[in-house]
Amino acid sequence: MSSLISVNKLSRYYGDFCAVNDISFELAAGDILGFLGPNGAGKSSTMQMLSGNLAPSAGEIHINGIDLLEQPKAAKASLGYLPETPPLYPEMTVSEYLRYCARLHRITAARIADSCNNAMQRCGLTEVAQRLIRNLSKGYQQRVGIAQAILHAPPVIILDEPTVGLDPIQIMEIRDLIRELGQSHGIILCTHILPEVQAVCNRVQIINRGKLVYNANMNELLQPRSGRYEFILAKDISDDELATHAVFSEVEKVAERHFVVSSPQPAEQLTQFIIDQQWGLRTFQEKQVSLEQIFIELTAGDTLPAADEAA
Repeated sequence: MSSLISVNKLSRYYGDFCAVNDISFELAAGDILGFLGPNGAGKSSTMQMLSGNLAPSAGEIHINGIDLLEQPKAAKASLGYLPETPPLYPEMTVSEYLRYCARLHRITAARIADSCNNAMQRCGLTEVAQRLIRNLSKGYQQRVGIAQAILHAPPVIILDEPTVGLDPIQIMEIRDLIRELGQSHGIILCTHILPEVQAVCNRVQIINRGKLVYNANMNELLQPRSGRYEFILAKDISDDELATHAVFSEVEKVAERHFVVSSPQPAEQLTQFIIDQQWGLRTFQEKQVSLEQIFIELTAGDTLPAADEAA
């Protein structure tokens, strides 16, 4: 499968400070890639380079096979971009604004009406087409921002914090829209909201202090972690006593009679061992790693200057 976005050894310096440090990744059709990182990790600098708004210090960016640095106009034609603050004109109606954006995208006059109607239909804006943007709710304004990003049917869509400031119902609506768009586009969802990524993305990447520190398929992420188990006992056993048994390489007491352990033993053998000890095994399950746990492990405790703050 050909890549819609190919990033190779991308870096960005501000003076002596390295905001983005030698990152490489690809985005394929049908991917919804969650691009995660703590505040100041380099997310915004990366998105600005991908959208052509910031020149990289080193590296290559290809969008739909076109070199962004050598042919910027042609490459950007394959890109739809929603920045964190949508570029809206509140004094325009939704229809007026989208027609204006269509002309900016150089959509031919004969196709403007169809392109605008299609974008409004996909984003659930048909009923508010003649309303002023300033009178719309925050959720509908986000929808207008997404509509302008997909007007010209780009294969790649970049969404930077698309649900910030929305209420729970609006968040659910935008998530559904992103999933629908992901069926026919490649999408990069740049956010620091972990449930957002887990709810809609099929891939996740974490950037920290300018470097990519994690890259995984969401299905792999949600698989139980090998060798980690969680169980509850009926008998009052201390974690120190459990640790004396060689089958447990690590013991963590979560609550009274509730433990998380690491073990080289397969689940079947470990459950049989616990039963044989007559501790009264009530529940037992393989421990599933969470995105939040991985994120904290990879990004906690940093004291270096934040990349985007330095920018």
